[in-house]
Amino acid sequence: MGECSFILLSGGIGKRMQVNIPKQFLLLGGKPILVHVLEKIDTIDSIKEIIIPSPKEFIEKTEEIIHNYGFATPIYCIEGGDTRQESVYHALKSARFDQVIVHEAVRPFVTKEEFSYLIDCKNESATYGLDIPFTVLEGKDFIENNLVRDQLINIQLPQKFNRKKLLYSHECAREDNLEFTEDASLYFHYFKSDIKVLKGSDYNIKITKPVDRKIAEVLYKEYILMEG
Repeated sequence: MGECSFILLSGGIGKRMQVNIPKQFLLLGGKPILVHVLEKIDTIDSIKEIIIPSPKEFIEKTEEIIHNYGFATPIYCIEGGDTRQESVYHALKSARFDQVIVHEAVRPFVTKEEFSYLIDCKNESATYGLDIPFTVLEGKDFIENNLVRDQLINIQLPQKFNRKKLLYSHECAREDNLEFTEDASLYFHYFKSDIKVLKGSDYNIKITKPVDRKIAEVLYKEYILMEG
């Protein structure tokens, strides 16, 4: 198990959640969503540092939460960028280890075992993903093209990369003025190399909208039973 840096994206501002605080600070089972992730990765020996890019106005609040829960792993809160992609870029420049894990604070249901399985995976780059159980077509106002569902996957985080290669990909994207929604697609665009897809979980939802929060409360109750 190699040593690695862990980038935990915490850039939400609550817009889609329709609340006046960032969604990573919302309570789930009595604790901020952010804490659920930190509690699991704090117990993984190979994770040597956690870097949290955050909007400048929420850095102090994030640091306060971290202090209150007393995590053992060194955690560094840095100022994020205007976009998700820019925040990852800033974090990559701060990371000190060759292997980097990228995750989102609002995906609290990934287990410690899933994090460890990703880190231990022999492939240099890997992501979690799920088969898509519904039909996806290309188009907006009108249907423009059919897509083959069996050849599509729903990408989930966490993801693992070589830090230098991912940083290079980000630098290229900045030069080319290209934006990607997550790092596997960005990395693949420039390296076209193998990115291993590990089987994801239906529990691994991203909490971004009010309905997600309601689903999360239900999942959390099941999750506690499952963990117990």
